[in-house]
Amino acid sequence: MTPAAVLSTASGLALVLLSLALLMTVLRIIRGPTLPDRVLGLDMLVAIAIGLIAVIAVRTGFYLYIDIAIALGLVGFLATVAFARFILTRGLAPERMSPGATDVSRPNPSPARPRPGQAGRRKRKGAR
Repeated sequence: MTPAAVLSTASGLALVLLSLALLMTVLRIIRGPTLPDRVLGLDMLVAIAIGLIAVIAVRTGFYLYIDIAIALGLVGFLATVAFARFILTRGLAPERMSPGATDVSRPNPSPARPRPGQAGRRKRKGAR
């Protein structure tokens, strides 16, 4: 078997596997269920696209595609950082909560109850 045949077979197999991974990642982005899952899916989509571009560059011999893959990697990294920052500023509010579940990220809104024996004693403003 010649090296050209091995390269052709390996790049064909890589294209098939990367295409399958691309479809599965798109499915994950569509189904979710949460925003961080979708952001992770978009990051994975960028990584798979970089792999596809690299395989096409090797297969065609047109290595300018590698520069495009590097630029896509930089833009994808910045997009992931921006999405992560958006999620942090938005807060990780639960998107789906089961009935009866309590949200542990929020403090208890009920006022603190006074201890027994201190019910009628309150300090006035400025009093010591």
